[in-house]
Amino acid sequence: MEKVIVINNDVFGHGDRILGEKLMGAFLKKIWVRNEKPEAILFYNAGVKLTAKGSTVLDVLTGLSESGVELLACGTCINFYELKDKMMVGRISNMEEISSTMMEAKSVITI
Repeated sequence: MEKVIVINNDVFGHGDRILGEKLMGAFLKKIWVRNEKPEAILFYNAGVKLTAKGSTVLDVLTGLSESGVELLACGTCINFYELKDKMMVGRISNMEEISSTMMEAKSVITI
């Protein structure tokens, strides 16, 4: 894999939560419209909330998935946040696959 993005929070950056939500949406939209996209986006910790019902970025994540970007959510995290029945996009993975994907990628970008 060339590029992998890691999202470990449901907001972009630290500080104001509303601003962080807007920034996360803007970031993902910019990735979606790029010709060059990452091969995978990995979600863990609170980042898995972005894949679940109620997320404000489901349309963008669905578009990324449909364009061939693999969306992998940490199963332990999904269970911790009780989101298994609410997950709307991507697939449940595990730390073995997540760590392997990160180690095999030429470039890992962590958000």
